[in-house]
Amino acid sequence: MSLLVVGTVAFDSIHTPFGKVEKTVGGAATYIALSASFFTKDSGIVSVVGEDFPHKTLHELKKKNINIDGLQIIKGGKSFYWSGKYHEDLNNRDTLVTELNVLADFNPVVPEQYKDADFLMLGNLTPAVQQSVINQMSRRPKLIVLDTMNFWMESMPDELAKTISMVDVLTINDSEARQLSGQYSLLKAARHILKMGPKYLIIKKGEHGALLFDSKQVFFAPAIPLEEVFDPTGAGDSFAGGFIGYLDKTKDISFDNMKRAVIFGSAAASFCVEKFGIDRLLEVSEEDMRDRIKEFINLVQFDIQLA
Repeated sequence: MSLLVVGTVAFDSIHTPFGKVEKTVGGAATYIALSASFFTKDSGIVSVVGEDFPHKTLHELKKKNINIDGLQIIKGGKSFYWSGKYHEDLNNRDTLVTELNVLADFNPVVPEQYKDADFLMLGNLTPAVQQSVINQMSRRPKLIVLDTMNFWMESMPDELAKTISMVDVLTINDSEARQLSGQYSLLKAARHILKMGPKYLIIKKGEHGALLFDSKQVFFAPAIPLEEVFDPTGAGDSFAGGFIGYLDKTKDISFDNMKRAVIFGSAAASFCVEKFGIDRLLEVSEEDMRDRIKEFINLVQFDIQLA
């Protein structure tokens, strides 16, 4: 196994200013794995769903070369469900319903063929579950990437700090970086967070791009301007999937290659928001991805002469 993805596989009901959809397939692991599949062809998921989860989606994941042996299907159970409504600016949302269902008792079991994965992507889950997966690996992966959110910062700060100390890369948004560090300046926030253990930090800024930090360097990647944005749900997870999928494909975890991976992650996220749920990710071709990457290159390429 080359890439192991851990996170939720779920149902979402999403309301945005541009429409709504009821009980579409979502979940962090779903978005991450689909986005990573544009670049790597050897990945697997560890998650849990109920018996209500559609077989069609399971088939679609397999078609993308995503191994689902680690996806527990609980007989008679109901899958995790989330419902939310986005504000006019799409940057803020209100959670309307959260039903943990089978996720409430989720005890991840990493299949033997996954335990030597080179890359591990920990999608948003409880810090204890994320730690459990790390501890089940037969050897430390070349790179462990962690995504988390403000809820765990507020409810389980000590457990989260322990998990952060165990990973190589942390991905959070700008408001979460400020909350975690207690610093308003993102530069100061990054310095504080890097002292918590990770070698690298990615701060996602939605439509304003993303920042990549290590102890000495900073890289900024813009978000590509889009004519239509329907649904930002899963954009951050799609970014993470494209990022780690590209690193897995190239097997290069240098800072310079991570800069490229940020661009590929941004490209995956830009597709995700163009339709509700995972629909757009399922239809994007390799040629579409190449064209989108070229758009990013043209967006940031320029010549300049200093007098």
